[in-house]
Amino acid sequence: MNPVTPTGTVTYRALFCDLRTDRVIDTLPLTEVEFDDFIGKPGQLRATVPLPDAALARRAREALRPGRTAVWLERGSDIWWGGILWTCTPAGDERGRLDVEIQAGTFDSYLDHRILSTDLSFPAGTDQFDMVRALVRHVQEQPGGDIGITMDDRASGVTGSASYTRTDLARVRELIDALGALQDGFEWRVQCYRDSATGARVKKLQLGHPTIRTGAVPIVLDRPGPVITYSLPTDSTVQANVWLARGETANNNNAAASLPEMSDAAVAADDLDAGWPRLEGSSDHSGISDRAVLNSLARAELSRARRPQIIPEVTIRVDGRISPALIGASVLLRIRDGWHPDGTDPRYRVVGLTVTPPGRGSGETAKLYLELEDA
Repeated sequence: MNPVTPTGTVTYRALFCDLRTDRVIDTLPLTEVEFDDFIGKPGQLRATVPLPDAALARRAREALRPGRTAVWLERGSDIWWGGILWTCTPAGDERGRLDVEIQAGTFDSYLDHRILSTDLSFPAGTDQFDMVRALVRHVQEQPGGDIGITMDDRASGVTGSASYTRTDLARVRELIDALGALQDGFEWRVQCYRDSATGARVKKLQLGHPTIRTGAVPIVLDRPGPVITYSLPTDSTVQANVWLARGETANNNNAAASLPEMSDAAVAADDLDAGWPRLEGSSDHSGISDRAVLNSLARAELSRARRPQIIPEVTIRVDGRISPALIGASVLLRIRDGWHPDGTDPRYRVVGLTVTPPGRGSGETAKLYLELEDA
């Protein structure tokens, strides 16, 4: 993928910038590119920088600084991906050819590398979105910690309380994920785009309760049609209709026997009454000894585990409807083939995508990861 030469009908360009200031350091050619983005976990960019001569190698050494360099991927004038360079592996082959394999993670991966450095408490009645924003502000207020993540002030309407101590050495991403996992929780990610008014590159904290939603009208995907391949797995290995959450002991007396705090059993009685066999699941939660919190976690885990997980994947040709902005949008998947002779059109939400830019002899494709929406 060349930063200045169109491949097919689209032009991709990779910008390498200083992470803290977003100052552009260089643009470099990339090959073997693949990038993805998700709700609920960091996305990645994987690519190779060819180094055909010493001049390009010098530029690459200056630009490719793991842990310090931001990577932005432009498709035409739009931002399609943004993140942090984490690994850089120069290599030479037997013919003397050099290249550098790089791997970057979306900007939310930065919060895996930040530890809460002070005690923080949120009194009862604090909106859960305000808790998340306070944690991200804490990260960016520390010396050297501001990487330019922006935030809005929307409320979720769900309130609660929380208390954290710096001696727990908790990573900030873990704290945010734990808040979102509570009953009536939320989803979050760092969304990257270009501001239409200023042209600036934006990294924005995106929050959604109970889920992240975009677009008002579902996109229709057909097979036969733009859907090239699909996979519709059903997985009951993680199904449960009874759930227990285990925390840490509430006993502070080291001389006394200590047992971990347990939630009450969260039970989907409707499933048992309907004839389902009893299927039990459990989870461990370090740093939590409050039974009410553990009960909330057990109910939340149960709601996710009650039905067999269906995590469809479809690979489609990229057209004007497909972009990273599709994450959170609804799609209608209409398939007619030997397995679905009468056709099917279930409605899904896009929770992630992987894009493979066009190459020699191959077109531009996107793999969408889908979540079945409630009937």
